[in-house]
Order: sequence, then structure tokens, then C-alpha cells
Amino acid sequence: MFKDPRRQKQLYILIQKLGLPAAAPVNWSLLDLALTHPSVSRTHNYEQLEFVGDSVVRLVSAELLLEIYPQESVGEFAAIRSILVSDRVLAQLAESYGIEPYLTIGSNATGNPAGRQSWLADAFEAVLGALYLSTHNMDLIRPWLDRVLMTKAEEVRNDPARFNYKDALQEWTQRKYKILPEYKVAENKQPKSSLSKENLAQSAHLQSDRFVAEVWLQNRCLGKGYGHSKKASEQAAAKEAFLSIQNTEA
Repeated sequence: MFKDPRRQKQLYILIQKLGLPAAAPVNWSLLDLALTHPSVSRTHNYEQLEFVGDSVVRLVSAELLLEIYPQESVGEFAAIRSILVSDRVLAQLAESYGIEPYLTIGSNATGNPAGRQSWLADAFEAVLGALYLSTHNMDLIRPWLDRVLMTKAEEVRNDPARFNYKDALQEWTQRKYKILPEYKVAENKQPKSSLSKENLAQSAHLQSDRFVAEVWLQNRCLGKGYGHSKKASEQAAAKEAFLSIQNTEA
């Protein structure tokens, strides 16, 4: 099927990581395409499969939320689903299944670590699109995707900030002090080996601690965080600050 038998072996391994049997009726050509970044080819890449996968993950999320939280309102469904299908969460799911090593990407794109979250989210959606088009149903998707989406949905429901710590912190500072917090972001020059265990856990990849952010309020540093982009580092700093405030006020 593939000129390079190593690629076929890689895709078999990936399918097994998803919890599917090697004999699953997967369209291997589509799966290979789902893992081909646009930097490799302008016409032969994952973009169309990503378009399909975007609808797939939205439908699966909607069905799953209705099944496990039938008492919730449509507004609550929409709020939770918007988080489940966000690039941030989809990239986390891609990481949890180790999709990145199977992604073919051009050298002209790998120098931009800030785009890594987007690549992972896009590739994850494209994989869903490839699996859906392999059978034109959810048989290759829901057996493994349901479990991780259920876990994420429960995390969202139990998170007072709904995964958006910058907004949550801003609401708190405006309510309590009538002012906004200030973020200071810089390139992280600190060697990875000197990071705390907590920050190392947050930084599974070298790119993830490229930036360091501090969030300040009234000349006091409320939190510090690391991230692969300025936005991610600010979100990490806001999370540390918000959770600290929650613990203090509890």
C-alpha cells in the first residue's frame, strides 16, 4: 500500500494507541493524508479531512453530553462543547495519544513552535475525519473518543474558571479592585533542568516553556507560568493566580 513499509507500520501502531484493532477497516491512505501538514504539499494535506473532522468531533461531543448530562440546558451543552472542541483541548488529546511523531511536517514550518497547538488540533480533527470516511459512521471513533471526552467534560464542569483562567482572573480583579491585572511576558532563558517539578510537569515538550509570564496586580505578582506561546504562558500564570485565590477564599 505504501512505498515505505515503515509508514504502514507507524499507522498500525497509531491505530492501536487509539484502542482500535489492527484489522479495523481503516482507509490507510486517508489516515496518512490526515497526518500530512500543508507545509509538505499545498494540495495533498490534511485540510479537507480536518474540515470533516471538525463536524465529527462537534457531533460526538453533542451526542455524548446529551447522553451523560440529560438534565442540563442547551446553553450549558454549548458552553461545555465549545471547550471540548477548542484547539487547546484537541491538542491535549492529540498529545495524550502521541500523534505528533506520526505527523509529517515540512522543515519550513517546524521553526514556529507557537503553531504547534494548532498543528496538533488540526491533525487530530483530520484523523477523526479519516476514520469517519473509512466507514461513514462512528464505529471507529466513539469506542475510544467517548472515554476521553467524558473525562474532559467532567473536568470542565468541575472547573470554576471553565479552562479560561485569564477571563476568570479578570472578572475577579474587576469585581474586587475595579482594575485589570497586568501581564509581563518574556523569552524564557531559564534552563529546563532548573524548573520546578510542577512546571516540568506542565512542560512536557521543550517548546512548551519558550515563554514565561507573570501576572501582577497592585505591585504584587499573583502568579507565574510557562508556555509555548505568549498567550499560553499568560494562561498558565493566570491559572496559578486564580487557583491560589480560590484556595485563599475557600
